[in-house]
Amino acid sequence: KTLTAAAVIKLFLRTGNASRALFLVDRLELENQAKKALDHYLAKDFTAVIYKQQRSDWRRAEIVISTVQSLLSGNKYQTLFSPTDFDLVISDEAHRSISGHARAVFDYFAGCKLGLTATPRDYLKGGGQATDPREIEGRLLRDTYHTFGCGSGEPTFRYGLVNGVKDDHLVNPIVVDARTDVTTQLLADRGYIASFTDDEGQPYEEAFTQRDYERSFFSNDTNRVFCRTFLERALRDPVSGEIGKSIVFAVSQNHAARLAQTFNEIASRMFPGKYQSDFAMQVTSQVDGAQEMAAAFANNNLKGSENFLPEYRTSKARVCVTVGMMTTGYDCTDLLNIGLFRPIFSPAEFIQIKGRGTRKHNFLKQLSDEAAAGVNQPQKTTFKLFDFFGNCEYFETGFNYDEQLKLPIRSLESPVGDEVDLSDKIGIYINDDPDWATVIKEEEVGPQGMRVDWMFFDRFAEEVRRNDIIVQAVESGLWERAADYVRRELFDKPEEYYNLQKLRRAAGVDRRLPLREILEKIFGLIPAFLTKDQLLEAEFAKFIAAHPPDESGGDIRPVKLYFKAYAADGELRGIIDSPQAIQGLATYSAFSRSDFRAVPPAYRKLVPEYIKDYVSLNQFAP
Repeated sequence: KTLTAAAVIKLFLRTGNASRALFLVDRLELENQAKKALDHYLAKDFTAVIYKQQRSDWRRAEIVISTVQSLLSGNKYQTLFSPTDFDLVISDEAHRSISGHARAVFDYFAGCKLGLTATPRDYLKGGGQATDPREIEGRLLRDTYHTFGCGSGEPTFRYGLVNGVKDDHLVNPIVVDARTDVTTQLLADRGYIASFTDDEGQPYEEAFTQRDYERSFFSNDTNRVFCRTFLERALRDPVSGEIGKSIVFAVSQNHAARLAQTFNEIASRMFPGKYQSDFAMQVTSQVDGAQEMAAAFANNNLKGSENFLPEYRTSKARVCVTVGMMTTGYDCTDLLNIGLFRPIFSPAEFIQIKGRGTRKHNFLKQLSDEAAAGVNQPQKTTFKLFDFFGNCEYFETGFNYDEQLKLPIRSLESPVGDEVDLSDKIGIYINDDPDWATVIKEEEVGPQGMRVDWMFFDRFAEEVRRNDIIVQAVESGLWERAADYVRRELFDKPEEYYNLQKLRRAAGVDRRLPLREILEKIFGLIPAFLTKDQLLEAEFAKFIAAHPPDESGGDIRPVKLYFKAYAADGELRGIIDSPQAIQGLATYSAFSRSDFRAVPPAYRKLVPEYIKDYVSLNQFAP
């Protein structure tokens, strides 16, 4: 997002469409993070300053960075600035920094507006129409799409996690679904049933659910099971072998304090003499210096560094336990583990938390050149997402993505979290019984991503299934009529701007998707989209069945490699079909001359002829 913002700023300033830009953030730690990033991209051409550090001479800079709160304090945005001081206003984490009172700052300046967010909020979606004028106004003001002229619910530009993983910029997690005896009951339809006695001595029962955990239902042994399971299965640092840097998300400040203490107790036994109650740190808004602690963790000097290897710089503290502070915008690329020690009910919050781990990282950056040679796998290829409350399952199968969002009760300055109504709870329940892990499953998220990552395709599918003309054409087997109607009536319309390329990206498929195949998937005629390699495998199976090797057998792997490469690679087809094929392969790394020579002579000509006659090459195009 910051790279995109830097490019837009440079474009506006270079072309004279802006003389000064304002970059708004909603947290103190994001000021320094934004300045560092913008300086990296633009320092040779433009000056960026943080407003509160340059109050007297901010006008000398082309880029001014500020928290929304700083400009709101004492109405500085009105008393110290003119509406025309900034020709370009960029709102980072726009789903938060245009909410509540912050909206006044955003609206005050007359410049062009750009919003950046991983989780735009659609408060105008679904669920019936509001009748209270105040609620209608609140929805309009908080709806990120409406604010930036994207009333269709489709951003001006979208680049999701599925795209980032496909393009090798981001990584997907390994989900560790871990449940204890207690949480299994909390997550059940009936809930955890606890027995009480009222003031008159009469017994009664009360049901507790996951929403009550660490609010009205407490279980110290369950927290210990969480921490122990996390440390036993956490990804290790590829250089030092210690527990990889981790963030754990707790229910509350008190819960975070107890978890940090429990982590430190277990770590002292796992790593004798290595830590002195500084393995895990509570980083929440009520802790003095929490902002500095978060920055130190990202910069690898929280409680010092070089704890295991003198030549390796990495934070001595390995786990930050937080509630909401490190949820959005926090950039720590060498994170290897994220712990969901609380239930989450907002897909936006879930996406933001998951996003903390998706950044790629080369661990050799923190290691001296002399020691780097001994590291076998320095590149971060994944991270572990520990889920102790079935959150991933909930957002895959249980969450209603069409339900109208509730307007938030808390203001911008309040901690992030879910409002939970406990008014119907009679008592506090403290579970003293021992708890134990009952289910621990690890599953790597594939290139298609999670459901929460590709809702654009689902919106299109719902619109198609609601259209009687398309339904009737499909039921009658009139695929061309159905496809033609979709192209004419649904594609490239201002409401959504659907098209094949966007749908393919949303579906996380690494090849072109014909419209008929998309319709077949929407109407349940195929279970899933095949990947490019799965299609190639199927085509090769048909080829080898029609042209099996002779009785002498032989290795068909060179033939398969040749078949797949020729079918999927247009440049290679041009080389193979040319008179100087062998010479052309000399400089072609994807399929070498030795690969070609390994193909039996009879197949060298047969494979191209078969593919040209029987295989549709368009389906393999990127």
